[in-house]
Amino acid sequence: MTFAAATRASALEPESRLFAARDFTLESGVVLPELTLAYETYGTLAPDGRNAVLSTHGYTSSHHTAGRYGATGAGKGHKAGDVGSWDKLIGPGKAIDTGLLFVVASNMLGSSYGSTNPATIDPNTGRPYGPDFPRHTVGDVVRAQKVLLDHLGVNHLVAVAGPSYGGYQAFQWAVTFPDFMHGIVAVVTAPKNSGAPDATSKLIERLAEDRNWNGGWYYDNGGVVGVLTKMRVATLKFYGIEAQLSPQYPDAAPREAAILQLAEPWAQNFDANSLVVLRRALETYDTTPQFGRIKAKVLYVLSRTDKLFPPAIAPGYMAALGAAGVDARYVEIDTELGHLASGADGDKWAPALKAFMAELMGQS
Repeated sequence: MTFAAATRASALEPESRLFAARDFTLESGVVLPELTLAYETYGTLAPDGRNAVLSTHGYTSSHHTAGRYGATGAGKGHKAGDVGSWDKLIGPGKAIDTGLLFVVASNMLGSSYGSTNPATIDPNTGRPYGPDFPRHTVGDVVRAQKVLLDHLGVNHLVAVAGPSYGGYQAFQWAVTFPDFMHGIVAVVTAPKNSGAPDATSKLIERLAEDRNWNGGWYYDNGGVVGVLTKMRVATLKFYGIEAQLSPQYPDAAPREAAILQLAEPWAQNFDANSLVVLRRALETYDTTPQFGRIKAKVLYVLSRTDKLFPPAIAPGYMAALGAAGVDARYVEIDTELGHLASGADGDKWAPALKAFMAELMGQS
């Protein structure tokens, strides 16, 4: 197979893989006896290991960021035919061009799509970690990804790019490993957690409304699919799914049914305790005091209609980045799709991303 053909195959029919390591020490000092990360790759790594991009994902999404799953290769929670969340942006000839770049899409530590998470069997007890999953941080998520990249032979990143929680990771990468990348692309996100101090406890209260909750030990009694489905429907609406589906479903009733159809598979596959531990990891997330460590160029992208990260937050963060001497530029997506815009309306900001990536690649 030629290089071009191999690249096209990688982009169009990716395969979800698993990486495993032993004795991963968290920032808390707790050691995970086994660390597993699910991941996908697109494109080909250059011999010097310096043409790579790390693609990071959102709070409740997965590492399936580009291409379409074929008959085989679909990761946990996915099926043949599923298209990656940033498929408009990542692939041959696209803004993140897999004809030139090697893209690694890593699932988060604590996520429910194949990586070590609360539903994983604790080798010390023989049962799921459940609510006893060790507390971890966004910094731990990033350091686990670094172990994966080392394993793959990546010596330097052109960029770290991702939306929402993936943007948190991009900022964290910039302060934790400031010399390891040329740039970051942080989209529909912020450099610090702006959630309420009691966000984790409120989330647990909501999950506990399900009669199967049992203090988080629901694995043997049917799970908490009911409450997760309701929560997912509400989240999708808050993110802007109604605007995305309105052209296809102009009437409210079929649109509501379509949203429920999207919510149910997620609720059946995503572990409720993963929601908790990933939310808890944000309690210490704040990169703003470390802006002075950032050496990467920053592309900060927000959506005009995003309720979660409204454009009103941009001036303060851009001023702080500038005051710290960071080369940062801001792009606003003119969209009706709210928090979902980075992927669903990817074509609207792809030119800005393509230009930024070309600039970073010129540094390599």
